[in-house]
Amino acid sequence: MSLGRGGEPAVASRLALEALRSGVPNRSAVRLLGCNQPRVEKQFVEMLNGAADGEETAAGAQGMLISGDFGSGKSHLLAHLEHLALEQNFVCSKVAISKETPLYDLGKVFISAMENGRLPDRSGRLIEELGQALQPDSSEFATFFQWADRAAKEEEISLIFPASLLIYERSMDLDLNSEIESFWAGDRILKSRITTGLRQIDQQQNYKFRMPRAAELPPQRLRFALELIKGARYRGWVVLLDEIELVGSYSLLQRGRSYAEVARWMGRAAGEAYPGLVAVGSVTDDFASAIISPDGLRKDHDYIRPKLEDNPRYRGIAGRAEMGMRMLERSCIPLASPSREDVGAAVERLRSLYSDAYGWSAPPIKERAGGAGIYGRMRYQVRRAINEWDLLRLRPDSSPDTEFQEFTPSYEENRDLESTAEEGDTG
Repeated sequence: MSLGRGGEPAVASRLALEALRSGVPNRSAVRLLGCNQPRVEKQFVEMLNGAADGEETAAGAQGMLISGDFGSGKSHLLAHLEHLALEQNFVCSKVAISKETPLYDLGKVFISAMENGRLPDRSGRLIEELGQALQPDSSEFATFFQWADRAAKEEEISLIFPASLLIYERSMDLDLNSEIESFWAGDRILKSRITTGLRQIDQQQNYKFRMPRAAELPPQRLRFALELIKGARYRGWVVLLDEIELVGSYSLLQRGRSYAEVARWMGRAAGEAYPGLVAVGSVTDDFASAIISPDGLRKDHDYIRPKLEDNPRYRGIAGRAEMGMRMLERSCIPLASPSREDVGAAVERLRSLYSDAYGWSAPPIKERAGGAGIYGRMRYQVRRAINEWDLLRLRPDSSPDTEFQEFTPSYEENRDLESTAEEGDTG
């Protein structure tokens, strides 16, 4: 194995550099550059401790919104929080809001969270690893099963959940258990498959149920997944929602539904409890003024609630949507800008990493005059340093000078998103 000058495998150093080049920092890159956001980190650790201790908020969940402009380090911060959560024995999922994963659709966001979930001590598919981690003879499993049975009797979740859990515990049908895992993670399952499983364990007479409607399942799955995670002896579930600003390109109704989901994830959904859930959302710092404010492009503060109240299907979430808008306007924690010393120290650490990766002494990067705005951001300094070292290593006689263009997010409504059929939504 090739080693860098500091004794570290050169391949690990190169992987960290590639992650920084692509703007998706891995664990090594995050550890190298550090995280100069003490306010956010302190509040996040407090939320982790509160979730693990069973502290209740209005909806049994705890959430935090962070804001910053493009390149200010939001993705880097979320990666840092992910590593903190894993170190504290939490399951962690990062969900990038996108056309395929619209924030207004809880079902699709849940599926993405399950597909992208990570465990502190396992590396396989999240739902399969959670199933493997369950120990039917443990007190945690007993508590989990008792909760599922009680929640079904109180009609908080469908009876299909405790029925499928009992089958999963007792059945030797590996194919059926795999289907049950997929159902827990967001896929469909035929009622006949559950009744077959109940018949196999002689429990069909004890679990008479109707299949829940598709729209009923996402919040029930989220609640069940949280108890499943704790039943597998993890402390809770951290969900990181990146790029919430994409909501600005949705239609008016879809934006309203998305604001209601912000309230849900942040623990402000009255009548719904998600104990053990910790959510962090990132959004651009001009989103509220551009989209929600009465002086902005969309004026959602004026139009969203009436739009939802006029629609019988969504009238019940109008108040929750208003709460989500209020949180985006007033509750975001702005990212602190790194000091000149912070940037200089990070670039020096990066220089050592680059030298180890290529067995080449990377020279110091000269400070650029007028390092304000885009040129003062950590993202720019990191990309600039890597690009210039690449050129100098390959062309020692060159004199590289990196120029960047400012990126401004667009909040124009996306017709492709608007055309999403309402009846096709999963939640």
